[in-house]
Amino acid sequence: MTTKTKEPKINLLEALKTVVDTKNIDDSIVEGALKDALITAARKYLNIDKHFDVNIDEETNEISIALVVDIVDDYPDYDPSLSAEAVQEMDEHYMLIEQARDLNPDVQPGDHLEMELPVSAFGRQAIQTAKQYLIQRIRDAERSKIVDTYRNRIGSIVNGEVLRIESRNAIVSIGRQTEAVLPYRDQLPKERFQQGSSVKAVIKDVAESAKNGAQVILSRTSDMFLYELFRQEVPEIFDGTVEVKGVVRDPGFRAKISVSARDARIDPVGACVGMQGARVKAIVRELGNERIDIVHWNPDLITFIRHALSPANIVKYFEVPGTRRIVIVIADEDLAQAIGRNGQNVTLATRLVEHDLDVFGEKEWSEKSDEEKQKILTPRQKELVESEDFHSAENSPFKENSENVSEPPEETPETEKSEPAQVDESQEADESQV
Repeated sequence: MTTKTKEPKINLLEALKTVVDTKNIDDSIVEGALKDALITAARKYLNIDKHFDVNIDEETNEISIALVVDIVDDYPDYDPSLSAEAVQEMDEHYMLIEQARDLNPDVQPGDHLEMELPVSAFGRQAIQTAKQYLIQRIRDAERSKIVDTYRNRIGSIVNGEVLRIESRNAIVSIGRQTEAVLPYRDQLPKERFQQGSSVKAVIKDVAESAKNGAQVILSRTSDMFLYELFRQEVPEIFDGTVEVKGVVRDPGFRAKISVSARDARIDPVGACVGMQGARVKAIVRELGNERIDIVHWNPDLITFIRHALSPANIVKYFEVPGTRRIVIVIADEDLAQAIGRNGQNVTLATRLVEHDLDVFGEKEWSEKSDEEKQKILTPRQKELVESEDFHSAENSPFKENSENVSEPPEETPETEKSEPAQVDESQEADESQV
């Protein structure tokens, strides 16, 4: 026998509409969350962990909730291999006769009980519990959606509009009702955003936290942002004809990018600069006049270092065995340019070539004491420094295939365009530099 107890249906969707109407969440997710929330409220209302059915009329938006159980004298014997969670879930579909008669005194063992509940009678506390559960489920759904949408887009550029500023962090709308965060530390030093400002940035990360949920983190200071700007502006990079080998930045001030061409007929530096510097100058403007050195990459480390420090003239150098350290001796008249303001140029070059570069002027190096040189050179190198034959290629062990090289390689057709293109907004791009 099936016993049914009916109660009037309540339109609860309107009451909860304010919770979901601003959320760009799939209807099925919202409906599932709402059903779970109502079941939570019903269990709290009856103080029983049993099975409930929730039905939502799509035409009228009316909601009905009913307790649906089979009445038994005792719970069935389950397969002993079942987990405790599985047993509990199966138990939810049964109710002992003693407990069932508290709800309906006419039920008998073997009856199927369907008892609709008055949602209006759940009480404020139960409704609040359901509402909080619903809000949490929607937040979880939002978090999953953001993670699924943007996790695979890390490293991609997005355009957005600043919605507001919170503790110097810019909250940016990046579409589809998604708010991203451009932290203050990821903004360029001289830029100031305000509500309504347009923003171009790279997706740096998708962070998850219990407090803030999932957040898309943007950056304008990362090396990846500069790389992606070049991909947008230079078709040869986008299609792979020109390869970016490395990017390093002192954000807002100076950057170096090394490039090479897969086709020997293409000048990779010239491709990045563009006609009259149009391509690179567009990037410079986006970065607030950040100076960009475009360096021709070379598989020969020393040639690459010379390009990275160009136009400074390298007189000689030493590779310190067993380390990634290289001592560079620069012509005195080029020393200041090689080091750069506050060491900026040599620091960026060091990061670009991935070796520690110790730069000295000719005079400074020649005046160093034997003890000082001993600290950075092997005994054999020290002897070579003191030898009159140091500059002799025949007597030097610093030859091709040797660990240590004393003088920079000669110019070749491949390396003759060694001076990096250097562009900022106060300086026109000079194609002769490329």
